[in-house]
Amino acid sequence: MELRERQDICQDVAISLWQKSILSVEEEYERQQEVLMVGDTCIGTLGNFSASIGKAKSKKTFNLSALVASALTDNPVLCYSAHFPEDKRNILYVDTEQSTYHCQRVMKRILRLAGLPESHDEPRLQFLALRKNTPEERLAIVDAAIRHTDNLGLVIIDGVRNLIYDINSPTEATCIISELMQWTDEHQIHLHTVLHQNKGDDNARGHIGTELNNKAETVMLVEKDKTDSDISVVEAVHIRSMEFEPFAFRINEQSLPELITDYKPTTGKVGRPTKEPFDPYRDISEATHREALDIVFANGSIESYKNLIKALLDGYGKVGMKLNYNKAVALATFLRNKRMVVLENRVYTYKPDFYY
Repeated sequence: MELRERQDICQDVAISLWQKSILSVEEEYERQQEVLMVGDTCIGTLGNFSASIGKAKSKKTFNLSALVASALTDNPVLCYSAHFPEDKRNILYVDTEQSTYHCQRVMKRILRLAGLPESHDEPRLQFLALRKNTPEERLAIVDAAIRHTDNLGLVIIDGVRNLIYDINSPTEATCIISELMQWTDEHQIHLHTVLHQNKGDDNARGHIGTELNNKAETVMLVEKDKTDSDISVVEAVHIRSMEFEPFAFRINEQSLPELITDYKPTTGKVGRPTKEPFDPYRDISEATHREALDIVFANGSIESYKNLIKALLDGYGKVGMKLNYNKAVALATFLRNKRMVVLENRVYTYKPDFYY
């Protein structure tokens, strides 16, 4: 992205902008309409933007799917509800990271959560897959879509980091946040974006993360529960409204986020922190799983659980994952739960088309 040069503004324009910026206590200004809620708490208004942050695999996109589904239906999904006016019912969803195949899966998930058919496009939802584009192309596409989509109320940018080249550039960060503020104010929409957290701490990544925290109306954190990696917890880390109670969800058998109604936040233990238990999802990457399973099932399906455990110990060991028996048992359970490996006719079969 070509960095913007500071431009001189002529005196007449400066005076005009100055006069338009003066506020008066004698005037009545319209309150920004609340359009996105968590319970009774407002997390989004027209003319502002919000953000979700979280580490990789924390289920940020699943959480985002629920938020969008609530906006499509005006019905609660997880803890989200939406109240967009009739002339602001259209939604623009921009994904900058995933392939078209995985973007379509997200779109279908949103439709299922909204109770809408997957067999045909929903006219109120426009989904853009911009992984193949350059940052300047992505920015231009989003700008054009916002300006030329009628009755637009909600814009999602899943991966705002990919609208810039250097995540640690203060200039680029300021420019892109200025774009978000201009889009939302000029078109009176709400925009929600997503950014990863740093691996080493809980801060949003780069200078753009700092700018998001400073300028966003609401910043929500999506993270795995500290004792159960199948559970994701959503809480507000920065909000202009009153804070909402954290809520949690898990992914059900239909691959949809499902609210855990009796969830209680985990309290920290006093004393030396304990080491987290082995988690095949967190501790082993998708690429490593695929490489190891190709070795494990090199000769086809495997008969008996005992032989499966033995093959897992050998196959994962060959790609650098040294497992003991207990970890291999946990791994076998994980592989079956994710349907990466299935038990059919008393033999274990590898399914390489799994969704991670």
